[in-house]
Amino acid sequence: MAAPVTAGDRTAGRVRPGGWATPLVLVLLASAVYTAFALLRLRAFRTSTYDLVIFDQAVRSYSRFGPPVAPVKGVHNGFGPHFSILGDHFSPILALIAPLYRLHDGPATLLVAQAVLFALAIVPIWRFARRRLGRGAAVCASLAYALSWPIAEALRFDFHEVAFAPLLTALAIERFDAGRRGRAAVAAVLLLLVKEDSGLLVAGFGLSLLVMRPTTGLGRRRTLRGDRPLGMALVAVGLATTAVASRVLVPAFGGNGNYYFAYTDFGHDMRSAALHVLTHPWDAVTALGTPPEKLGTMALLVLPFLALPLVSPLTLVVVPPLLERMLSGKFDNWWAPHYHYNAFLVAVLVLAAVDGATRVQDRARIRRAASANAAPVLERLGTWLVAGMLAGTLVTVPAFAFRSLADGSLYARSARELAAAAAVSRVPSGVEVEAVNHAGPALSGRTHVLLWDRTPRWADWVVGDVAYAQFPFTSVDEQRERVALLARDGYRTVFSRDGYVVLHR
Repeated sequence: MAAPVTAGDRTAGRVRPGGWATPLVLVLLASAVYTAFALLRLRAFRTSTYDLVIFDQAVRSYSRFGPPVAPVKGVHNGFGPHFSILGDHFSPILALIAPLYRLHDGPATLLVAQAVLFALAIVPIWRFARRRLGRGAAVCASLAYALSWPIAEALRFDFHEVAFAPLLTALAIERFDAGRRGRAAVAAVLLLLVKEDSGLLVAGFGLSLLVMRPTTGLGRRRTLRGDRPLGMALVAVGLATTAVASRVLVPAFGGNGNYYFAYTDFGHDMRSAALHVLTHPWDAVTALGTPPEKLGTMALLVLPFLALPLVSPLTLVVVPPLLERMLSGKFDNWWAPHYHYNAFLVAVLVLAAVDGATRVQDRARIRRAASANAAPVLERLGTWLVAGMLAGTLVTVPAFAFRSLADGSLYARSARELAAAAAVSRVPSGVEVEAVNHAGPALSGRTHVLLWDRTPRWADWVVGDVAYAQFPFTSVDEQRERVALLARDGYRTVFSRDGYVVLHR
C-alpha cells in the first residue's frame, strides 16, 4: 500500500514562482536544435520514403477526416493502396498532429512536431531531478536526455510514433513521484495509444510500483514509494492491451497479427514461444547475447549514465519492451543502436539514473552520518553523479547522429543533392509518381508518392537513381535494368544528372 502523500510532499512537487525559466529555455533550445537538424536533413535528401512518407500520407489523411491511409506502405508491402497504418502499428495518437496539417501540409510538419515533442520531455525530467537533487542536477539531467544518443538516432531516422513516448513516460513517472497518482495513470493510459506494444512500458511501470521501497530521504522528500493496487492494475492493463492491440485491432484494420512475430527460435506462435522460454530459460539468456550487438546496445543504454539506472527500480519500466526486442531473432534493426526504438526507453533511464543517484547519496549519508567532515561532500554526491552522467552522455555525442551538426555538408547541398532537387522539380504537382527512397519526402506534399521498388507500378512519372544502391533494390545494376525496362515500355527520360533520372509516360 502506498504511503500517504503529505502536504510537504505536495509542496515539494511544485515549481516555485519563476522556476519555469530554466526548463523553458532548455525546451526552446532543444526544439530549435532538433528542428534545424531534422529540416536540414530533409533539405539534403537524407530522409526517406520509408518511413517519413508513410506517416506523412497517414497524417494527411487524418487531417482530411479520413482513416490514416498510406498507399506507399500498402502498395509496397502487398496490402493495397487503401491500407491504413493502424493495420501496421496501432498508433491512433498520431491523429493529434493532424490539425497542424491545416497550417502546413507536408513532411516538414511531422519533423517539427517530433522535435517539439522530444524537447517537451525535458519539463518532467527537470521537475523530477530538481525535486530530488536540486537545480544543478536538474539542468544536468535535462541536458543528458536532450543530448542522448537514442534521441539523436530517432531524429536521424525521420519521424515515428515514438515522438510521443519520452514525454508521456516521463510525465507518468514524474507525476507519480509528485504524489499525483491520477495524473500519472492518465499519462500511462495515453501511452497505450502510441503503439500496439506500448502496453509493455505500462506493464513495466506497474512492475516498478510493485517493488518500490523508499530510501530515507535525510532532509529531503523521500524517493519513490510503491503503490501495489495501481501497480497490479497497470501490469494487467498493459499486458492485456498489448495482446488486444496486436492480435485483434491490427488485423481488424487490415494488417497481419503475425507480421512482426520474431521469435521462431522459440516457437511457431507467441504461446509456444512463451512456453519454450519458461521451460528452457537458458535459451532466452543465450538469445539476449546473440548476436553480441544486443549486449552492446544494452550497455550503451546504461553506461553513459554511469550505470545509475541499475540502482533504481524504475529501470523495471524498460525491461518488458527491451526483452521484446532483444529476444527477437528476426529483425536486426530491433537491437541495433542506430534506429528509433531506443527513444522509447531513454527518458525512463534518465529518471532512473537520477533516482539511482539519490539512492546512492542517501546510502552514503547513512553510512557516513557519524563523520562531520564527510557530510558536506555527501550532501552534493547525487548532483556530482548526475553531472558525471551528463559527461558520459557528451562522450557519446561524436559517435552518433548529432555529429553531423559539425559537418559542413549538412548545410550546403552537394552537386548530387542539387541534382536531386532539380529532378523532383521536374515532376508536376497532383500526379502519381514512383520515387526512389530518398526523393519521396520532397514530393509527398504535392504528389501521390509510391516507392520505386523491385516491382514496377507503372505510374506516369518515375524518379530513379542509377548511381547508388537504394532501398529496396539489391544493386545499382538492378536499378539500371529497371530504367531500361521502363524505356522499352515507352517511358521517355526527361531529366538525367548525377545518377538521378526522371521518366515520364
